[in-house]
Parts: sequence; C-alpha cells; structure tokens
Amino acid sequence: MAKRKSGRNIHGILLLDKREGVSSNRALQEVKRLFNANKAGHTGSLDPLATGLLPLCFGEATKVSGLMLDDHKRYTTTVKLGVMTDTGDGEGQIIKQKLVPALNDEKINACLDAFHGEIEQVPPMYSALKHQGKKLYELARAGVHVERKARTIEIFELKLLAASENELELDVYCSKGTYIRSLAEDIGAYLGTCATVKTLRRTGAGRFSIDQALSWEQLQAMSPTQLESALIDVDAPLQTMPAVHVSQDQALCIRQGQQLHLNESIQGMVRMYCEQVFLGLGEMLMDGKLAPKKLFHLT
Repeated sequence: MAKRKSGRNIHGILLLDKREGVSSNRALQEVKRLFNANKAGHTGSLDPLATGLLPLCFGEATKVSGLMLDDHKRYTTTVKLGVMTDTGDGEGQIIKQKLVPALNDEKINACLDAFHGEIEQVPPMYSALKHQGKKLYELARAGVHVERKARTIEIFELKLLAASENELELDVYCSKGTYIRSLAEDIGAYLGTCATVKTLRRTGAGRFSIDQALSWEQLQAMSPTQLESALIDVDAPLQTMPAVHVSQDQALCIRQGQQLHLNESIQGMVRMYCEQVFLGLGEMLMDGKLAPKKLFHLT
C-alpha cells in the first residue's frame, strides 16, 4: 500500500539564494519542510561552496524543472592563481602550486578573449556526471581517475571585474553544462600557472536574477501567507514560448488528451491557456492542429 503523503499540494517556483556550506539537496529539503510541501525539486545543483540563485520547484512546477536545466547561467567567481586542488575549488586538497607570472590588463584580456564563444571543456572528476553507473565524484573519492571526453560549451560573456597579484574576479555568462572549476583551471594554464575556484556565486538562471531571490533567513522570518506570496507562477520560466488561448469546451478536450484544429500560423511548442488559467504545454503541428504534450493540474 502506497504511503500517504502528509504535506500540502502547493504549486509554484521559489527563487532561493543558497547559502555557502550546504548542498543543494539540503537547501531544498529545508525549504520543502518550511512550506510543508508534498513534492519539490531543484533545477540544477550548486556546489556546497557556491552561493546564489537556486530555483526550487513545488508541485506541478516540477514538470518544468527539466526545461530550466537547459537555461543559460551567470556567475561571479574569484579565481585563485598559483594553486590547484583535487576538487577544483577551495574545499579540496592542494595538488599543485606554481609561480604566477607578471600579469597586465593586456595579457588578462587576451586570455579571457580566448575562452569567449564555443569551446571544448573537460568536465572535472568531482562532478555528478556518471561513468558506468557511478557518479564521477564517488569514483574520485575512492581514488579512481577516469578519462573524460571534452564537451562543447559556450561562453557568451567573460568579463574581468577585479584583479590582484594572484586573484581574478570574473563575471561569466555561459551555456548549460559549463563547469566554472574547469574554466578556472584552463584560465590558469593559459596564463602559465595553475588555478582553482576560491568563491562562486550564481547570479542568474534563465530569465531569473539573484535580485529576485530570498535567503533562508528571510524565508524563516515569513508568515505562511508571505511564503505563499513568494512563489512564482509555474509558467514563469516559459514566457519565451508563444501562447495559445482556447475556450472552455476546447480546454476540456485538451485535458482529455485530444488534438484540436486551431486557426494559428505558429508551429512548435506553445503554452496553452483557458481564461488566463495555464493548462500546460502543447505542440502546434504543421497541419494546424494543437497536440497536448504536458498537462498541468494547478487546482
């Protein structure tokens, strides 16, 4: 007999400003308990060292979490030059140290320009990618090293915010699958030294910004009503998709999984609404029919 869920059915997205020192899953479970929610998930892990924007999806919003994983991300990071660790960040053991050559703005900017656009990047051993069914970080902790294939990622923006003798503070706007720790190590190698991530903060994910996020301390101080009002609508991450509006009779057909013939010229994935109520995602086909693909039950 299935275990009966004791929490509440709530639907929406919360933008959390994750604090340093906790895993993304722990942060999720804390907020889930605070809301007494039945169902919740996050949209891509942040390392315990990292802080910043972590969108949390509740109830029906978990159906869009997979789409949000594909969103571009923005980070600010402090790269420490002259040091390399086994994890690629300050939590690891130092495995290499090397003198930092004299740097100037010209050398630094040339370096950053070299990593702009599409580049090949080797994922770090300390990552959640899997090899033969096991996560790489599990193998790394067991002392097993696995050769990883380079993957194509894209750096849309890479800006220098500040520089000192052995540290660079950078703003990075990048595609999904980008590992800032690998980027830091590659930047160190380009500059003739080695490097590791000292600090990392996610400041953007898709259409969401860190300015919209709430800290754990802020959430704890909120009343139940305030917590509810902090939730963003489940269709908020989907606003770049075209929308189609249907009648109540058409909505009934959609909820039964039936295709509809609509007088629409658009094609591809769309948001479906009935009287401003979000029904879910559908696909406009070449023959003018709307095919329901993912239905949402928000009541």
